[in-house]
Amino acid sequence: MDELHTLDYVEFLRAGSYARGTFQCTACGRTVTLNRELPLCPTCGDGLWERAQWTPFSAERAALRSRLTT
Repeated sequence: MDELHTLDYVEFLRAGSYARGTFQCTACGRTVTLNRELPLCPTCGDGLWERAQWTPFSAERAALRSRLTT
């Protein structure tokens, strides 16, 4: 197995875990940026997070997603 495939995984963090950076709720997609314990999601109340993948267009993509799902 080459090195690229061995690094291809998603790390999930639970609410209450200390974290620094931008994270996305696995249930609803809400993002939070912080340097403290992860909260329960303020939108849906779920407690499972993954590190958000940043792109220069991530904010625009999130805004478009919310317009398409409402």
